[in-house]
Amino acid sequence: MAILSSDIEPYATHQIAVGQEHVLMVEECGNPKGLPVVFLHGGPGAHCKPSQRCFFNPSVYRIVLFDQRGAGRSIPTGSLQDNSS
Repeated sequence: MAILSSDIEPYATHQIAVGQEHVLMVEECGNPKGLPVVFLHGGPGAHCKPSQRCFFNPSVYRIVLFDQRGAGRSIPTGSLQDNSS
């Protein structure tokens, strides 16, 4: 049985402008030089949660989580304008 990691805090957060209207919120945690893994949350309207960081070994992986357009901490919240993804 695999043991999940706990209490993983981000070492970096970013805001990435996509298109004219949207800004994605992105966080990185784990090993900055580790194997990159991107976590995609469910949707529509869902967002990344701190508990979702635990699925990857933070000493091995560079864990990247982002909130999709219009979801979670990405802005504008709930906007469908120019949201083609």
